[in-house]
Formats: sequence, structure tokens, C-alpha cells
Amino acid sequence: MATFVMLFGISTSLITMQRGFEAIDTARNITLAAQIMQSEMERIRLLNWSSLPTDDNDVDLGAFFTNNPALADKFTLARTVADVSGKVGEMKTVTLTVDWVGVTGSPHQRRFLTRYTKDGLYDYYYTLAR
Repeated sequence: MATFVMLFGISTSLITMQRGFEAIDTARNITLAAQIMQSEMERIRLLNWSSLPTDDNDVDLGAFFTNNPALADKFTLARTVADVSGKVGEMKTVTLTVDWVGVTGSPHQRRFLTRYTKDGLYDYYYTLAR
């Protein structure tokens, strides 16, 4: 009987540890995905209106992970740039989507969306206020 109780306790703890490691992997990858999107958004934010990408495509992550190219193969970053209805030529919506597969093989996705205006955020609002 004692052997059965001991076996049950050990097997339960192993399953709990496995779930804990999966949660740590997911949390780590969510943080990396957020950093990838933030880096790309900061790069886009520094562009002027005429340099803003107009096509929807995947971003090469090799520039993000120069020290660890295996991470570049794990994540994919898709960028979508679209005109805002009623503000064509003045404002665009930029959407960044990061996809990856977790340690258990389950797919994960995180998305970041922002608006980009032709003359900058403050100039746009000041122009509307006049």
C-alpha cells in the first residue's frame, strides 16, 4: 500500500512539473513575441510617411536574432498596412502578428495594432482642432 501511495505521489509531481515547464515556455515565448513586435513597431515609427511599407508581407526575423538564429526560425512576423476608411492618404492601420508553435506542438499567436498618421500624431490632432 505504501508503494502505491509513493508511486501516485511521484507520478502526480512529474505531471505537475511538466505542466509547469509548458507554462514557463509559453510565458517566455509571449515575452519574446512582444519584444519582436515592439522592435518592428519602433522601426516603422521612425519611418517617414513616404517610406512606410504599403505591402503586406512577412518580416525577416534574422535581423532580430543575430546571436541566436534558431529563434528566428521559431517565430514568424507578418505585417499588414491598410488605409483607415474615411482617412485614406492621411492615416493607416499597422497590424503586426507573431505566430509560433509551443513546446507541446500547439500554435500560438499574438497581435499588435496601431494607427500611423501622415503628419504625426500631434500634428493630426492639432489640425482637427482648428
